[in-house]
Amino acid sequence: ERQDESRPKVTLDTSMNEEISQMRRSYGEHGLSEESLSADPIEQFKLWLSEATVNKYLVEPNAMVLSTIHDGGPISRTVLLKDVSGREFTFFTNYKSRKGEDISRDPKVALLFPWYPMERQVIITGSAMKIDESESASYFETRPWNSQIGAWASDQSQPLDSRESLEARWKEFALKFPEGTTVPKPPHWGGYSVTADTIEFWQGRYSRLHDRIRYIHDLNGWKLQRIFP
Repeated sequence: ERQDESRPKVTLDTSMNEEISQMRRSYGEHGLSEESLSADPIEQFKLWLSEATVNKYLVEPNAMVLSTIHDGGPISRTVLLKDVSGREFTFFTNYKSRKGEDISRDPKVALLFPWYPMERQVIITGSAMKIDESESASYFETRPWNSQIGAWASDQSQPLDSRESLEARWKEFALKFPEGTTVPKPPHWGGYSVTADTIEFWQGRYSRLHDRIRYIHDLNGWKLQRIFP
């Protein structure tokens, strides 16, 4: 059969593929039992977050992977958790960013906290909505000045012709709002709260028999469900 000469030949790096396929680690003996978990998944999450905060091998334990629906498919990026209360997980961003546009079309999102050094992860699913403008303004006031200027300078998710253009915009707004003065919150910047419908706690275990316990919220509150790893 004649080969299509216009199609580039793909050479697989066999050694690299073999190396990837052999990447694995043995997980620990410490697991999760229903009896050891709080009846309230928010309290359980806060406990795990506090333990992650003091783990010296974890960088930014409040970093979470936010997944949204974009053009019919999922897309993910990392954002920072800034508050958790009730069933609400709050983060801040540019409302005109791709994630902001995705949420405006479909508020269903997922959050993932990948605490690898602790052999743990937490997955949250729910719906996102903008928080009150006054709450966003209050938080914006607490941000460092350079981050405030960055919120004005970045036309997030839009095409950028060069790094120099970005830095020029930053300098422009730095002159407009000098350090030491009050920087107003940009109208396109603010917070979202994700109302959790499910919260799943994953603990790595030996022989890949991991512990996965999912909290599901319904009209009667939270219920626990152990699921296969």
